[in-house]
Amino acid sequence: MQVDPNSDQGFEQDAQANKEIDKLKQPRVASKRFFGTHASRRSFLGRAGLFSAASVVAGVLGSPFSSKKGEDIVQAQDINRRYNRPFDYNSFVNKAYRVRVEAARLQQSIPIPPHPTNGDEAKYANKIATDTRGLPHNKLGEVDLKAYQSFINALSSEDPNEYEKIILGGKRKLVQPLGPLAVSLSGLNASQLTIPVPPTLDSAEQAAEFLEIAWQQLLQDIPFSEFRNNTTNPLIVAAVQDLNRLSAFKGPKQNGRVTPELLFRGTAIYVNASGATSYHTLPGVDVGPYVSQFLLRPVPAGTQSYLQLNRVPLAIPENSFQTNYNEWLLVQNGGDSGRTIKFDSTPRYFINGRDQSEIAHTPPPVYANAALILLAKPAIDDFLAGGVGSPYNPGNPYNNSKTQASGSATFGPGYSQSIIAWVSPHAIRAAYWQKYYVHRRLRAEAYGGLVHNNKVNKTNYPIHPDVFQSEALDRFFSKNKSYLLPQAFPEGAPFHSSYPGGASVSAGASVTILKALFDESYVIPNPVIPNPKDPTQLIPYQGPPLTVGGELNKLAANIGLGRDSAGIHWRTDAAASLALGEAIAISILKDEKLTFREKFQGFTFTKFNGTRITI
Repeated sequence: MQVDPNSDQGFEQDAQANKEIDKLKQPRVASKRFFGTHASRRSFLGRAGLFSAASVVAGVLGSPFSSKKGEDIVQAQDINRRYNRPFDYNSFVNKAYRVRVEAARLQQSIPIPPHPTNGDEAKYANKIATDTRGLPHNKLGEVDLKAYQSFINALSSEDPNEYEKIILGGKRKLVQPLGPLAVSLSGLNASQLTIPVPPTLDSAEQAAEFLEIAWQQLLQDIPFSEFRNNTTNPLIVAAVQDLNRLSAFKGPKQNGRVTPELLFRGTAIYVNASGATSYHTLPGVDVGPYVSQFLLRPVPAGTQSYLQLNRVPLAIPENSFQTNYNEWLLVQNGGDSGRTIKFDSTPRYFINGRDQSEIAHTPPPVYANAALILLAKPAIDDFLAGGVGSPYNPGNPYNNSKTQASGSATFGPGYSQSIIAWVSPHAIRAAYWQKYYVHRRLRAEAYGGLVHNNKVNKTNYPIHPDVFQSEALDRFFSKNKSYLLPQAFPEGAPFHSSYPGGASVSAGASVTILKALFDESYVIPNPVIPNPKDPTQLIPYQGPPLTVGGELNKLAANIGLGRDSAGIHWRTDAAASLALGEAIAISILKDEKLTFREKFQGFTFTKFNGTRITI
């Protein structure tokens, strides 16, 4: 039975409840020993330090007091005495307890799904299909198996002391393998969520993902405005032709074909209870410009407003990293190349894949910015001023109230900002748990090393033939004298495995929250695009209407696939992460719904697979 958090009726505890938790059911209200007649003012003020400054000022010192003669402590009057029904402090405390227990019970009742892997880690004794970067490797980039076992021993133990015994190859450290073992007090536990099995090392799908990333590298300096179906750009045409020959390519298509306008647009992958996967183009990402309005429009932040001009890397060979084999091997071993990105001195709007990589490298607070853009009203006389003035989600209980408006506590501006910040670390825990404790999928830069060694050192790594039939490899060698996958970041990928993506899981969770709070069908007024002749300026966009939901989905895709554009992630990393982040956000929204006092029917929005859901 689901508890009504607004009911004063008792909550029937589960028979298996822990005795210690049972004790917590007793209300923790102020006793006479705290406020009684024998307490001194000094004692009271000392104990008040147990509260936050805000609670002391607003909750205690701000209340009316009366003083009894002969006593040196005042007692709070019942501020609700003027009403027929005094506020029931005990009931409110018990209500909070019942909601917390019910939320935990509901989440615990969700069964743990199976967590199958693609079998590659067990299949290859030399661990060539597993992420081992940061550990010591031989000259071919194959991991030292003793070091690898120290890594597995730590993960298996879950003992913080064992993690300090991992044998590293250089000075760089692994990124927080203990982090996903933190217990989340809101939403689902990481082990209660599953993601699709990633492609195997030798598969045609893995080959197709590698070639897509390769073309992203080759096209990184071509403006997205040239990605038109009538384009004459020979490199775009070559990319489309190459991807269309790949039977296993899972990116967006029109009538079964990749088109220039659909290159590098966002997808999501879902897995059902039977383990079957389904691929979906994100609703709205195939409409209009590639770049989301939420990465272009000015951000109205209270009394401030700022343009979304970005520091972007220069389009020079020095900004392609790990194209030299020695540098590549150094990074695999946990070393630092000592090289840095060289930036353009003129900030500009996001116009191409190189820009996209850097935005995904060190992203601004894009989801908090999106909330600010949604909330602020547009300026009638200036298409660059103000926000978009999106209405709240139609289910918002304050939409039809005659006497009340939403605020920071629930449903309003402050609430939207706070819950976006709240879901991200929970989503990261879920993604990192999959990265370290389930899949340990190799990074794209490591796969590029296998390709290079097959071509140059005549190794026989099981790479699908589709890779070697692509002109992308010849173009790499012509530019770089190697077959390695160029990296946009000097450090390459972070030192944790590729699948799923951390940036994408945060994107999936944050965008889900925004779609749940705002009207995703609202058409954005005064849409903009960067001026193709001067990308430091915006001009009006002319084309099909752009909706809040579609542009939020684009925002998630722009950030997630920006990591692909950088060469550090696969398409399936981003696609699976969006669905995973969405699931985390949904579980947190379910908890939130239990806490509300408003008359609320539930959050209704469109998932990344195009289906409508009400929570």
